[in-house]
Amino acid sequence: MAEDSDLEKTEQPSQRRLDQAREKGQVARSRELSTFVILLAGGGAMLFMGSTLTQQMIELLRNGLTLNREVAFNPQLLMPRLLDLSLDALLIFAPILLVLMLAAAFSPLLLNGWLFSAQSLQPQFSRLNPMAGIGRMFSTNSLVELGKAVAKSIVVGGVAAWVIWHNKEAVMELGTQNLNVAIPQMGRLIGASFMAVVGAMLLIVMVDVPFQLWDHNKKLMMTKEEVRQESKETEGDPMVKGRIRSLQREAARRRMMDAIPTADVVVTNPSHFAVALKYSESGARAPIVVAKGANLVALRIREIAAEHHVPILEAPPLARALHKHTELGESIPEALYIAVAEVLAYVYQLKRYQQQGGTCPTEPVQLPVPVELDPAATRTL
Repeated sequence: MAEDSDLEKTEQPSQRRLDQAREKGQVARSRELSTFVILLAGGGAMLFMGSTLTQQMIELLRNGLTLNREVAFNPQLLMPRLLDLSLDALLIFAPILLVLMLAAAFSPLLLNGWLFSAQSLQPQFSRLNPMAGIGRMFSTNSLVELGKAVAKSIVVGGVAAWVIWHNKEAVMELGTQNLNVAIPQMGRLIGASFMAVVGAMLLIVMVDVPFQLWDHNKKLMMTKEEVRQESKETEGDPMVKGRIRSLQREAARRRMMDAIPTADVVVTNPSHFAVALKYSESGARAPIVVAKGANLVALRIREIAAEHHVPILEAPPLARALHKHTELGESIPEALYIAVAEVLAYVYQLKRYQQQGGTCPTEPVQLPVPVELDPAATRTL
């Protein structure tokens, strides 16, 4: 049962999987959105330029049907005239064609942004397999496309029928109007009717775009085994990572032990904790922690300190506070400045006594350690 659950695609696609699919050109696509944008752009162009366009077409038609005797009876002049009329027609429709080209080029950016993938241009001979083609014909995606086509026909056809019925009187009046008035009016009616029909496709787009995003995400779903395998590929094998972390901790511990002989004092609990402190007048403004540890590590710190004649002072509250609230290489908290200053003063007096003799200094007791920094005192409270 566990193996079966690992093979089921129940996990959301990772960012790496999404990026890989995008590099291959596999992104969510909505043909309905592109069609809607192109038709909307074309309808808008017709609506705003319909009157001008019809006037220009009237003028072009008048010029085309006006022939002088020389052109009418000379075939060699007809072809250049036809070419000139064709170029004039192209210039008339150029603004609409430009709008349609821009809409076709930029409509895919609405869903996926800019994307260029050379892999999607490579030939895929597997698509020539007739059995696979038959399978795609009866797939769930084909049924969805069929449903969209039927819904599109119903919605667009219904809106078109309503537009025709709503404008039937205006269409009938065109036959009673002057030609110069009727043709521009007809252009405006066609543009407005076309925009109403295109607006009906917005309902199809509002359904299709979320479906395409959901379907694309579903196709990229991952199994738990794929998630684990990807994690190994991107982050490394957990066993290897654990071994690396172990080696890093061991290296850090060796560096910490090597720094103990340079410490000024080791503060102990006396047996549970040990913290080695070092103060340099040219360095940090406060003593720093060069080593710390608990239990066996604390024992090893005391042994190395004893071997190198580093003073060891038993101060349980201070040792607990330093171990809890400091990290290696960091300065001690400001709340412990006075307590550590007393410890360092004792250490300097002890070194002077060992070098010059005199009165042996007394170990400091009752160091001013704030209660809130002592873990043992906090637990008792």
